[in-house]
Amino acid sequence: MLPAKVEVCVGEGPPSSDGEERASASWGSHRLLVWCHRGAKMLSLARSIRRSFTTDNAKVLSLALIILLLACHSASRYYSDSDSCQWLLSTGRFLENSVWQPDGCMMHNYSRWEASTCLGGKKVIFIGDSRIVGLFASFVNIIASKNFSLRHVDAFFTDNSSSVQVHFLWHPWTNNDMKKRLISLFNARIKPDALIIGAASWTIKDFHASAKALHQYKENLMSMSASLEGLAEHGEVYWHIQEPVRWSALNPGQKKITNEQIDLYNEAAVEVFKTGNSRIKLFGGSRQMGLQNISDIADGLHMAPRVRDLGAMVLMNSLCNKVIRPIDGSCCQNTPPLTFLQKMLLCVFVVTTLVFLLLNFLRKLPHQRPMVPDLESLEEKKPGAEAVCGALCRMGLIMVYFYLCDRADVFMKEQKSYSHSAFFVPLIIVFVLGLFCSESTKESRVLNREQTDEWKGWMQLVILIYHISGASAFIPVYMHVRVLVAAYLFQTGYGHFSFFWLKGDFGLYRVCQVLFRLNFLVLVLCAVMDRPYQFYYFVPLVTFWFMIIYIVLAMWPQIVQKKVSISALWYLGILLKLVGLVLLICLFAYSQGVFEITFTSWPLSKLFELNGNIQEWWFRWRLDRFAVVHGMVFAFLYLLLQKKQVLSETRGEALFSAKVSLPLLLLSGLCFITYSVWASNCQTKEQCNEIHPYMSVLPILAFILIRNIPGFARSVYSSFFAWFGQISLELFICQYHIFLAADTKGILVLIPRNPSLNILVSSFIFVCVAHEISLITKLLVQLF
Repeated sequence: MLPAKVEVCVGEGPPSSDGEERASASWGSHRLLVWCHRGAKMLSLARSIRRSFTTDNAKVLSLALIILLLACHSASRYYSDSDSCQWLLSTGRFLENSVWQPDGCMMHNYSRWEASTCLGGKKVIFIGDSRIVGLFASFVNIIASKNFSLRHVDAFFTDNSSSVQVHFLWHPWTNNDMKKRLISLFNARIKPDALIIGAASWTIKDFHASAKALHQYKENLMSMSASLEGLAEHGEVYWHIQEPVRWSALNPGQKKITNEQIDLYNEAAVEVFKTGNSRIKLFGGSRQMGLQNISDIADGLHMAPRVRDLGAMVLMNSLCNKVIRPIDGSCCQNTPPLTFLQKMLLCVFVVTTLVFLLLNFLRKLPHQRPMVPDLESLEEKKPGAEAVCGALCRMGLIMVYFYLCDRADVFMKEQKSYSHSAFFVPLIIVFVLGLFCSESTKESRVLNREQTDEWKGWMQLVILIYHISGASAFIPVYMHVRVLVAAYLFQTGYGHFSFFWLKGDFGLYRVCQVLFRLNFLVLVLCAVMDRPYQFYYFVPLVTFWFMIIYIVLAMWPQIVQKKVSISALWYLGILLKLVGLVLLICLFAYSQGVFEITFTSWPLSKLFELNGNIQEWWFRWRLDRFAVVHGMVFAFLYLLLQKKQVLSETRGEALFSAKVSLPLLLLSGLCFITYSVWASNCQTKEQCNEIHPYMSVLPILAFILIRNIPGFARSVYSSFFAWFGQISLELFICQYHIFLAADTKGILVLIPRNPSLNILVSSFIFVCVAHEISLITKLLVQLF
């Protein structure tokens, strides 16, 4: 049945048996007209929404979302009195690849060196039953590779290099013996820096799960609480919440230990220790892990080694995150104090905002007011000053958002966990969207502006999906994304070479303009986020290569298309410069000593050092060392062929003749397949990275030829990808702090417990912020 409205519009019902064919055709044509009319209305509505929903409206919406989310997260922290330590100790879930994810914060995987550094000279004591001894053994194994047999006796470990002491004291019942041991620890001259205590299963088993035993258990906990609180004044005290059991696997003597009994004993412990002023922390992380892995409990009582190891790592994070302050461990970390530079920037932001408000106020005053006698002269200067102050004011607000996302303890953060669906599903969606937004290019030459913007756009979207899905763990994807980074550098060489060839502008203004455009956002972030310049490795990389390109091309013979006569000697000079650049690159690449001497000397060391050394710069520079030269050589050959009128760049026509185009297309496809097969068969990243500088040019050139040889392909582009390509630099840099989190180690969580909605909201805000920063940078590069 069709809706009543449609039936009235058509004017007749379904066809009757009389004249069935004619009536059926009539009814079908009417129905088709109705649905076409509806489709036209929907299309018109979509176009109307598209026209009304501009970037300005999107930014207003994103600002409203930020304010709302900030208010919600702040209220949640204030009223629920929840912090990342509580999330770490009591909540969590398993992600892909058995990664444990506490709710709202990131857990760091401690190395032996980090654990020994944090616990150096400290004393950690475990007290309890056979479950606690397993946790003790896993904890010791983080500090040193030592395996303890899980026996029902006291055990002691001392690390001679760091003077860490870790003891296990066997007390399977919460009785007077345990109470006396706690009193002796409290009265001891050297009190433990951390105490992990817990017991219940033996009490349930030995007293046959009686109600009287449960009551006595609670009474004993209350009598021990004073000693535990006293120990908590000196160090950390954790009460171990009992994990579940797999009842079917228990031996007959343990059948009284049921999950119902475990829950009752846990509730008793929570009731005793979870009071308003108690310093005792409830450690329930391993219980959450056990609930999600009950089938892995082999003997029914003791957790699987994997769960014990994760529980020990939770404890290590709780004890050490405030000391070590790892980048990828946001649990139990407070907001760091503001540096002097951050305070100065905050003052500049406040002053700029006040000046901007003052200029707006003066602009609204009537000209004839006697209190502003020189308003006409002010009007001449007002637009520049107001534009600068307005841009700086907006930039300041954006930097506040950056700080709140990735430095302040306001929004949540989560760990990455790679799965094929997390990477390939959004990748397919993005490319489908891009294909639906095809338009004709304004020009049809090779690598025209729309095409290069499109190229940068889809590459940037792939890199964003790659980063947020943690796909670097999958070597084939890692190697293909490495090609995308090389392609960016290829475009750097191609673009700057082409500019200097066509414009011949080697002036200081051009240099300052490019340097400002590349570095403005990064320099601001270095100050706001308290990070060194090299931390944002891609910008130092493209800045370095721009200066190299400028120096090489500015030397005689300069590459200028407008030269009246260009001799063979001139071409030879250009080739010699390119060959000399390749030789210089090889010198630095194969002589790390020369590289280190060059870049560790002042002032270059201040630009290229990270964590006190240049290893990161050495790795990044060496990985794509030939990509820029490849782009320069391609630009030289292309512009030369264009000058000689060898290419056919008319719209719709193939770039070469059919005899040349078809073999080149087949060769390009073969290059793609060859590279993908090689990348998929690499065993380690180190092995792949050694060959990558020589192989990356093959898929890049193959893509350019496939994209440009067919005339129809060269004449269209995706406006969707091109839009993102215009802000690709801002997207790449901003992702560090407001799309990802913890300096790219994790994921920013604005909408908890809903990963899909969280990605949509954070992506929307992230793109709006990047677009606004792009506009601000373009404005300031003109004014400054």
